[in-house]
Amino acid sequence: MKYFIYAIIFFSFFDLFTQLPIMSTFAESIGTSSFVTGLAVGMYSFSNTFGNIISGIWTDRKGPFIILIIGLLTTGLSLFSYGLINDTLSLLVVRFLHGLVAGLIVPAAFTYLSNLVNKEERGKGSAISGAFVGIAAITGPAFSGILASRTSVPFVFSITAIFMLLLGVIAIFVLSKFPTNTNRKVKQHNPTSKISDLLLHTGVIKALTGAFFLMFSQGVIAYLLPLHVEALSYDAKVSGTLLSTFGVVAVLVFLLPTNRIFDRVTPIYTLSLGIALMGGSQLLLSIANDIALLYVAMATYGIGFGFLFPSINSLLIDSTTKATRGKAYGYFYAFFSLGVVVGSSILGWLSLSISHGFLLTGVILLFFALITLIKKTKSTTR
Repeated sequence: MKYFIYAIIFFSFFDLFTQLPIMSTFAESIGTSSFVTGLAVGMYSFSNTFGNIISGIWTDRKGPFIILIIGLLTTGLSLFSYGLINDTLSLLVVRFLHGLVAGLIVPAAFTYLSNLVNKEERGKGSAISGAFVGIAAITGPAFSGILASRTSVPFVFSITAIFMLLLGVIAIFVLSKFPTNTNRKVKQHNPTSKISDLLLHTGVIKALTGAFFLMFSQGVIAYLLPLHVEALSYDAKVSGTLLSTFGVVAVLVFLLPTNRIFDRVTPIYTLSLGIALMGGSQLLLSIANDIALLYVAMATYGIGFGFLFPSINSLLIDSTTKATRGKAYGYFYAFFSLGVVVGSSILGWLSLSISHGFLLTGVILLFFALITLIKKTKSTTR
């Protein structure tokens, strides 16, 4: 049962990561301007944010089963619709719908997963789910890049669509045997059943903020790293291997016996360590002028990512109940999408140099790690 949910999580993020190397070139191939190309790329994350929030709210009301089924089936259909795109308007409409319905899947899937895992193993469970996300991050871009060069972008999306539809059909039979609808009585008496109460919960705030800065950093990496590699006169393939290095190291942290630390150490400490390592790697990237230092920086980034992702998941599980977990995960992944958009766009707006962009991001991440640790220390001493 759990491994079927892991498969859903994998293909959901696989869908996301396959878009990265091919979406901008696909938009340009139908004659869009550079502005519309950027809009088409960002449209997915924009509508995905709303899909995450809707999924969270309806998961708590109806249970994750029906939301997950709808998300998988409609995402499959939206992926097939890329073959119908022939102008700017149809491109933007398909991108919006794709992001919206795909946003339904992840909050419902993680709600299912967190409700199935024992609290004593929620850290290890979060690490394993993070490993599937990491594997998707490694395989997705390579799969789409190679296949699109030999076939077409709509064909790549059609392959992913088939997997989504198959998962949706299988889920109807498999997941119906394991209903996880929340108890109405728990809803009525739970003090954080209201959205306002949920968003004011200290643990939830830290988890959401951690999710935002994790993907803020990721957006900066996606935006600046290829430019930095190019400025150093290295081949464009180096960007891909650097990103793969980060992904492989993160997956190792998720899967090796190191994942036991997430059930033995308070999530705030591993959260602070993870975000600090990611911040340190950004500082290292700002001064890296040779290939060896770039790989060290990205390996450090992977370790930080490997510590941060399970920590914020564990923190969210600890701070919610089954009655509120759907909404919490909805906002959690909405902050994920928001972080990517803000991370890449704000640096472009500030017109910073590449090294200053990495430097600013590193300082922001280290400041967040310090504030989180100080607040934890103060609350412990009271």
